[in-house]
Amino acid sequence: MMRNLNLSQKLFISYLIVILISLTGVGVFSYRASSGELDQLVQNQLSQVVGNAVHHTDLYIRNYERSMVSLLNSNDVKRFIDLAPGENGYPYYELRKYIRELGIEPLFIRNPEVADIFLLSFNGNAMYFYNGISGESFSKEEVKRQLEFYKRNTNQNGSLSVLNHSILPGQNNSMLTLVRRIRGLASTDPGGILAIELRAAELSELWKGIDLGETGYFFIVDEEGKFVHHPDNTLIGQAVPDSIREHVLASGPQAFSANVNGKEQMFMSRRSSYGNWRLVVSMSLEELHKPSATIRSTTLVVGCFTLALALWLAIRFGRSITGPIRALKGVMRQTEKGNWATIPLPEYRDEIVELMSRYNLMVNRLSEMVEKVYQAELRDQESRMERQKAELQSLQLQINPHFLYNTLETIVCYAVIRDSKEITEIVKALAYMLRYSVQTNLEEITVANELKHVLHYLVVLQHRIGREFEIDVAVHPDYLLHNMVRLTLQPLVENAFQHAFPEGVEDYHFIRIDAGEQENLFWVSVEDNGAGISAEKLQELREKLGTNRLIDKEGGAARYGGIGIVNVHRRIQMVFGEQYGLKIESEVDKGTKLTMFMPKSEPVPFP
Repeated sequence: MMRNLNLSQKLFISYLIVILISLTGVGVFSYRASSGELDQLVQNQLSQVVGNAVHHTDLYIRNYERSMVSLLNSNDVKRFIDLAPGENGYPYYELRKYIRELGIEPLFIRNPEVADIFLLSFNGNAMYFYNGISGESFSKEEVKRQLEFYKRNTNQNGSLSVLNHSILPGQNNSMLTLVRRIRGLASTDPGGILAIELRAAELSELWKGIDLGETGYFFIVDEEGKFVHHPDNTLIGQAVPDSIREHVLASGPQAFSANVNGKEQMFMSRRSSYGNWRLVVSMSLEELHKPSATIRSTTLVVGCFTLALALWLAIRFGRSITGPIRALKGVMRQTEKGNWATIPLPEYRDEIVELMSRYNLMVNRLSEMVEKVYQAELRDQESRMERQKAELQSLQLQINPHFLYNTLETIVCYAVIRDSKEITEIVKALAYMLRYSVQTNLEEITVANELKHVLHYLVVLQHRIGREFEIDVAVHPDYLLHNMVRLTLQPLVENAFQHAFPEGVEDYHFIRIDAGEQENLFWVSVEDNGAGISAEKLQELREKLGTNRLIDKEGGAARYGGIGIVNVHRRIQMVFGEQYGLKIESEVDKGTKLTMFMPKSEPVPFP
């Protein structure tokens, strides 16, 4: 349907669809995700609030349980439990006095919220103590009914029970009774009841610092499903509504919602560690879902505003594209000069298709130009390779003319003076050196070949200097078949004779040739103990090596070693690469060490 529309219309419709999908997706999913996260957060907070409230309430009750322990351990209390039935004489009043003075009054002083404390023995005896309120005594029948009630609602193992029952008339809904069975001295079985009555309003003080919103509140339910504590005092003692009774008594880990008195509320219940009552928190669902409603409203408002702004930007952006494209169509007619690849054209026609058509004309021209440049680059590269090869071959053919002239004069002198075998040795050695020097078909030979060339050079040199001189070859046999560059070792040895011993060769002089491997490098060194090189000349020579250029004439730093050292360095680089070459180490009057570094390779197999 969009085939016959122009580009501006296509852009507008496409942007509209993308924006609507994006806003709808983001709005719906973000609302659902945030709403779910808020509900989970509220539930976690409720769980934490109820857990903390239960914990603090248990600590509150446990504090009174500890107070009861002092009475449980009192021998006077235990003797009272063991009193005979109907005992109301001197022993009774004496024990009552001791119990009140030593146990009850200190507890009343420490805990003013305690309303009363009473003891009931299974023998029918009773003691009642009141804290600042007027109490009353009870008949034997009333004591018997109280004893039967507390027997039914306490545990035989002596654990603490929490009840909303009070011995005070009209106070059942405002008191919490902590009660447990106790034993006397005569038997290990329980023989009576100890109870402490607390004002239930004290519990509300524990929860004042907990924010439950405007309508949230706590309440306590006993194991029979009746309210033990509630902000509405009229509900205390009544049964919990059936709609929440089962969930409240189950005390599960999850919150639940229910309709109570026409209001949707969320509840969470936790069981006390004492096991016979539940602490429940209630909050209004409307108040809990208020943040989600705010997010929903905000999302709708922001979404509508964003949609209007995005559509306006889409129109402006579409026009900013189609305008330059139309202008570019006219300009590209002037710049149809080349191409790398053509683009297949679709059947329909619009500004982009026209641009593609003009682009195809342009890239066709560009492909022709690139092909020409590529061919020219190939020709230039071949020319550079030929020049480099010519440089290498010319280096291989270079021989020090002074050495040849001096050698020929030596041969002539021997021939004139006497007819001897020395002439034969010189001529044979010189012939080998000439043949080895003019071979240009191979760029790489073995260390053994280079050492042999040095040996013939030494034969000729000994006749020139008029004395025997041996070179110390310390190369390990494993390295003799390693590759190296032709005509690199002999120039370094010749350099040592020419420059290391300017006053002539003495017996203590030496030249040592060595080789080895270092990580991925193979090295060959020529070391002497001659005159050495000064620091200035050494620095100048190293700078020459760093230029990676051939030297055609002697001069500057090349005075030490002539063109030999620098050209040896350059030849190694031309064969193996710029990362290899020659390294010079020298100290004045201590000697010079020239080291050639080449890539480590497998030795050439012996034929």
